[in-house]
Amino acid sequence: MLTKNELKYIQSLYHKKHRDEEQLFVAEGPKLAEELINSEFVIKHIYALDTWIQKNPAIKVPLTEISEIELGRITNLQTPNEVVVIAEQAKTFGEPELPGHLTIMLDGIQDPGNMGTIIRIADWFGINQIICSNDCVEMYNPKVVQSTMGSILRVKCWYKDFESLEFKNSTPVFGALLNGKNIYAVGKVKEGVLVIGNESKGIREPMLSKITHPVTIPKLGGAESLNAAVATGIIVGCLVNGGE
Repeated sequence: MLTKNELKYIQSLYHKKHRDEEQLFVAEGPKLAEELINSEFVIKHIYALDTWIQKNPAIKVPLTEISEIELGRITNLQTPNEVVVIAEQAKTFGEPELPGHLTIMLDGIQDPGNMGTIIRIADWFGINQIICSNDCVEMYNPKVVQSTMGSILRVKCWYKDFESLEFKNSTPVFGALLNGKNIYAVGKVKEGVLVIGNESKGIREPMLSKITHPVTIPKLGGAESLNAAVATGIIVGCLVNGGE
């Protein structure tokens, strides 16, 4: 059973201010719960229905059984899904290593669904580092966490002031632009930075002037534009596997 203080505390973690203060985040559903339990992330507490607890009898972290009504009060989902996990945010890690790696850079991505899907795409293609501009949506936004389907546990994200970023001359910086080279003709890339721009404004200065390899996805139909996450998936797939 939940106390009033627990209910209030869990609900507060759906707000960025309180997540930042507590250095915690919320994950919901059996899939994310399983991923977290098997990860190196520190779980502070699990709140779950009896049905989930019976399927996971060996849990060794603080656990509270709750009713469906209580689950409905602490969920951020339209359809509550058995379990809510409160976990610690990733500890501060070193700087991203650009040499020898393919890195995704996000310039002002605002939509939580796009952010979460891009993190999931990065994980799918074996990319484990994303650099975000400071005005990107927060990676621990509950909608971002849910959209990653667990990939947030494997992909590191840094938030940076893009004006202060510098790249070595040998680091190719790819940018998704309308007037770029056909992405299918670029070939396989083992090292570089891929910049994906804001959903409505695209890539902004100062990042625009730092792009050395503009690329584009050829348009064959009548669609006006591509979703940022969809474009990321296509471009990353070409860069990782080659365009053929």
